[in-house]
Amino acid sequence: MTDESRGIGGTVGPPWSVDVLADLHAGVLDDDRAAALWPLVTADPEAREILAALDATQADLASLADAPAPPMPAEFAARLDAALAAEAAARFPEKTQPSARPAAPAPQGAQVVDLAAARRRRNKRLGWAAGVLTAAAAAVVAVTVALPSTSQQSGTPNVAAPAPTGPSVGSDGSGAQALVGKAVGVRDFGPLQNEDRLDACIAAAGLDPKVRPEGIRPVNVGGKAGVMIILTTGKLAQFRLVAFGADCGPGNPAVLFDKVVGEK
Repeated sequence: MTDESRGIGGTVGPPWSVDVLADLHAGVLDDDRAAALWPLVTADPEAREILAALDATQADLASLADAPAPPMPAEFAARLDAALAAEAAARFPEKTQPSARPAAPAPQGAQVVDLAAARRRRNKRLGWAAGVLTAAAAAVVAVTVALPSTSQQSGTPNVAAPAPTGPSVGSDGSGAQALVGKAVGVRDFGPLQNEDRLDACIAAAGLDPKVRPEGIRPVNVGGKAGVMIILTTGKLAQFRLVAFGADCGPGNPAVLFDKVVGEK
């Protein structure tokens, strides 16, 4: 993006370059640099305001995908109708102009009908087709719900594995470091639903229960639904990232990845 100078373009530290903050917000910086910058950015009120504005812009753009398509303006609809009428008149003038003698029958397969009546029949056909498609979609959903899922959590019979949500990271946790800044302070338990279930996973993994997560958020770990926690390590700008599978619990830590990121 174009740097709207808040300091020299590319400057790391306050006053911040908008380009640097935008790249950090978009997750395009390498993992080490992102982990080093996030603590500095979150500690700067002006930088947080810019990140909040970027979040709001991103949310506004995402909402456009769900907005209903506006109807065709009346003036364009009228012009389209006029063009269709003119085309019909040009092709079959004997059907659209008054004549003293009876018009000859139109050639087979080229019968001209009243434009309004044609529109009514077209809308009726479209409505019927939409009804058929809706019924077919409902039938597919009903069959999907009725049949047992072939993807199930281990040790949980007849329970479909939840679909992964949240940002995607590699099976080894690659890319997770860039999520640290946005996840600090977040407490979204995702498929685990609540803190009790997460605590059971933490205990099963043998982690120190006294070290409470700085952030919790759902992640898509190589196509698997997971929940990532951010733990401090006692070192500045260094974090331990641990992701649990949706089926973790007592006796089953289901750790998807466990890695330390940031300054060594």
